[in-house]
Amino acid sequence: MPGFMPTAIITVAIIIFLILFFTFIPVGLWVTAFFSGVHVKISSLIGMRLRRVVPSRIINPLIKATKAGVQLNTDQLEAHYLAGGNVNTLVDALIAAQRAEIPLEFERAAAIDLAGRNVLEAVQVSVNPKVIETPKIAAVAKDGIEIIAKAKVTVRANIDRLVGGAGEETIIARVGEGIVTTVGSSESHKMVLENPDLISRTVLGKGLDSGTAFEILSIDIADVDVGRNVGANLQTDQAEADKRVSQAKAEERRAMAVAREQEMVAEVQEMRAKVVEAESQVPLALAEALREGKLGVMDYYNMQNVIADTDMRDSISKSGKNNNNNPKK
Repeated sequence: MPGFMPTAIITVAIIIFLILFFTFIPVGLWVTAFFSGVHVKISSLIGMRLRRVVPSRIINPLIKATKAGVQLNTDQLEAHYLAGGNVNTLVDALIAAQRAEIPLEFERAAAIDLAGRNVLEAVQVSVNPKVIETPKIAAVAKDGIEIIAKAKVTVRANIDRLVGGAGEETIIARVGEGIVTTVGSSESHKMVLENPDLISRTVLGKGLDSGTAFEILSIDIADVDVGRNVGANLQTDQAEADKRVSQAKAEERRAMAVAREQEMVAEVQEMRAKVVEAESQVPLALAEALREGKLGVMDYYNMQNVIADTDMRDSISKSGKNNNNNPKK
């Protein structure tokens, strides 16, 4: 019993050491690489651990590349991994490019991957062209009829322009602009309906893939529909607007006439008030003239007689007019 305890402790210590050793040093991965024809040193795997690089994410893609005949080394893959790239996707892209006989160097592929693009998908699109479908685009011909078109753009990835080249959104926007320009320059919407390929030929001839990461192979019009009569609607809206303007001007003139009439009524009332005020001053003036001797009694009576005579003449005149207006049968 006294000798059993030290032996057990040593055994446990050895087991723990072996577990830590095989955990930190991927001996199994080294064995797999060795029998796969990839010569990598144990010290290199330990260095990866110390640099916080997962060895399997470097060695497994390297094994795959070596078996496919793509010459790479651990330094290249480790540098790409530390830069934030996807090593496995990069190796798959290089293998696919070699099989399709597409010239793609490691540095170019790494730059494409670090630029945020899927380099494997780019190689696949270079081999198998991709179809981009545009949304429905509305354009108006010269006769005022709206045309709604939808196009399918077949593109192939351009490896040389993947870094810095525009994406699918730019292709869709340029194709939409070309459709609007083509339809807008047509004399009649019937021309577009009879020859939808007119849009394809015109748009394809504009070189819309310039500065993009794609090469346009064809533009096909998938659907063409007739929309609204925009010209007639605009004319109707213009007529309605002119009508409203005319009504507003007429209302303005009527309001000005009413205001002018009210001003004239106010002026007449003011004049009548002044006349009444003046007439009210006449008796006072007569009384003042009598007191001061400027007017005699006989003069006053003569004036009254003249006023009475004038009133009588006015009555006779009005009576004669009434008789002329209502003759007896």
